[in-house]
Amino acid sequence: AREGGAGGGGDGEGGGVREGEGTACLAARRRQTVAATALAASRACGRAARARGSLATRALHAKAPGSKGKGGKPSKPSKAPPAAAPGPPARKSAKGQPASNMPKEKRRRPVTRAAGPMPSGAGGGLGQHFLKNPLVVNGIVDKAALKQHEVVLEVGPGTGNMTVKMLEQAKKVVAIELDPRMVVEVQKRVQGTPLERKLEVIHGDFLKVALPYFDVMVANIPYQISSPLTFKLLAHRPLFRCAVIMYQEEFAQRLTARPGEKLYCRLSVNTQLLARVTQLLKVGKNNFKPPPKVDSRVVRIEPRNPPPPINFAEWDGMVRLCFNRKNKTLRAIFTSKAVLTLLEGNFKTFCALKGIPLPEVADQGPVQMEEDGGDAAAGSKGSRSLAPHLKMLIEETLEETGFQDARAAKLDIDDFLALLNAFNKRNVRFS
Repeated sequence: AREGGAGGGGDGEGGGVREGEGTACLAARRRQTVAATALAASRACGRAARARGSLATRALHAKAPGSKGKGGKPSKPSKAPPAAAPGPPARKSAKGQPASNMPKEKRRRPVTRAAGPMPSGAGGGLGQHFLKNPLVVNGIVDKAALKQHEVVLEVGPGTGNMTVKMLEQAKKVVAIELDPRMVVEVQKRVQGTPLERKLEVIHGDFLKVALPYFDVMVANIPYQISSPLTFKLLAHRPLFRCAVIMYQEEFAQRLTARPGEKLYCRLSVNTQLLARVTQLLKVGKNNFKPPPKVDSRVVRIEPRNPPPPINFAEWDGMVRLCFNRKNKTLRAIFTSKAVLTLLEGNFKTFCALKGIPLPEVADQGPVQMEEDGGDAAAGSKGSRSLAPHLKMLIEETLEETGFQDARAAKLDIDDFLALLNAFNKRNVRFS
């Protein structure tokens, strides 16, 4: 009985092991079935893809040259698209992934403007360049030699660097400024200080406002108004003591040019007739903010007191004609057809205003009609040309003064004065 019990126990253990092995085999078979099903599905997908490719190939061959289209006729060969040129190898990004070869769009920073005043040369469009070097500022003010009782005129004070320096030495400073932002800025510089009562700011254009009384002018002016500013200054009455002005370098050299020099021109003659002009110092473009494209020079202008007793309109009319072709002889200039026509009109007007009878000339051609549009002062419907008479007067004047072969580029102010006086004696007028 003991052996039978032991045998029974042994059979129970063997049955439990066989049952565990059967469960494992069943799980393995299930896994194999699932894998086989997946493989079959993958093969089916491959067959479907190959079938689609076969259909596309047949359709392409049907359209190829030599194949028959509708009605049994061979179809026209189709043009194959050009092969794309091989491009540069694809770049890789920092992370190792291929990056696009397309150019990246540039980011634009938003435009921002600082609050408060801004240099006009940088954004205002008024052509201002602010002097930032304090040594140059002190040098300009020192050259003016200001006195405690003098009134100073300044054009374009900007941020007030030079203005404050002059307020410390002069009785009063009158500043003319076109930019409203700079008007506020220069007033802020002296607000709440003893210098505030000595400053007067005029908001306006220098060429349009009436100039106040002043003794000295000190300014760093906008270069585009150099010429009209200079002649408005020289025409101002009462006369001032001097002006210390910063100009563009070439313009300053023209102001001080002498006869025979390359830059000698009408500006040189007219300015030196009315004033003594001297160059004081040269200022590099890096002394400004924003820097201009050219260097600058500081010039002192001292009006001649008393001024020369001449009619400036007459003078300027003659000088203008001479310097239109400054290297031609004066005889060639004044006997040209255009100049004779101009002088003939001036001659007739002057004789009519002064009551001087016109000279009698011989009949040398057809009568020239006056183009006065029916002016009652014409007196007659036509008059004979006075061009030959004027040409004779001009040749006599040039021969008398000895300037028939002279050129304007070589004549000085005294020569032009002598020539104008000789022309006016014969009633040859230029205005």
